Amino acid sequence: MPEGLQRRWRDLVDRRLPHAARARPEWPVRLDHCFARILLDNACGGPWRESVAPPAWANMPPERLAFAIDLGEAVLAAKADLGLLNRRSLVWRGKGRIGHAPAAPRSLIGEGFVLRRWTRADDGPFADLNADPEVMRHFPSTKTRAESLIEARSLDRRFEVDGFGPWAVEVPGKGFVGFVGAMRLIRPMPFAGGETAGSTVEIGWRLARSAWGRGLATRAARLALDDLFGRCLVPAVVAFTAVGNAPSRRVMERLGMVVSEDFLHPSLPVGDRLQPHVLYRREAHGPFGDGEQSSQDHRA
Repeated sequence: MPEGLQRRWRDLVDRRLPHAARARPEWPVRLDHCFARILLDNACGGPWRESVAPPAWANMPPERLAFAIDLGEAVLAAKADLGLLNRRSLVWRGKGRIGHAPAAPRSLIGEGFVLRRWTRADDGPFADLNADPEVMRHFPSTKTRAESLIEARSLDRRFEVDGFGPWAVEVPGKGFVGFVGAMRLIRPMPFAGGETAGSTVEIGWRLARSAWGRGLATRAARLALDDLFGRCLVPAVVAFTAVGNAPSRRVMERLGMVVSEDFLHPSLPVGDRLQPHVLYRREAHGPFGDGEQSSQDHRA
């Protein structure tokens, strides 16, 4: 863990946030450990102690601690609703609920596939997917089994607080082959509308190589969007990927999404080949793209 990151974290939760709370009577917490809980839970996508050994400032993966710091800075800049972040944390800890979140069905049935909630049986194939260098070619690195398990729990917990999330994709005869679905962007992002935590919804996918070549990403994403726009009444979505990820960009275009802008992904270092990203947008009432499928519709 870089020492500078640790110092920034301690200064943020021990001094700056408690000091700012004196002038913010609407904030739901005042104490340093409460600010730490809220920021760490939202950075981890669930109770932080389930994935990180205490003390978090020493054992949290640097990219997640940087996420938590960015979120705290957004709270100070009034670009993140501390009340919303606190409610998400409490829901994950079994101490509350978010009233606006619509109850999610257990599954959505597509043609030749099913979108469903995650199960522990998905842990093995999901870890295998994340360990495949070709699947993860447009990501910073492959993931260890432990990292995959943490990610799987975080993805499924999205349904608890938002009523939607990335669905596990199951294909008859193949079982679990990846995920497709939407998630609310909690980390502030450097594009129009993304600066305010929680205000933007992203659609995304990641499929095993066994599921490539049949247009599954496009068909599954269309089903997920139908549910998102219909049941959840989400008015618009974004999608983004590394500029050079042509296969994923073709899926976005087949979903009726249009290029909005380029940006540099904040979690990647300056000069990294994957840092330049392209953003696509789509409104709920917009048309889907053409119905043709491509053998390249396979991954983000």
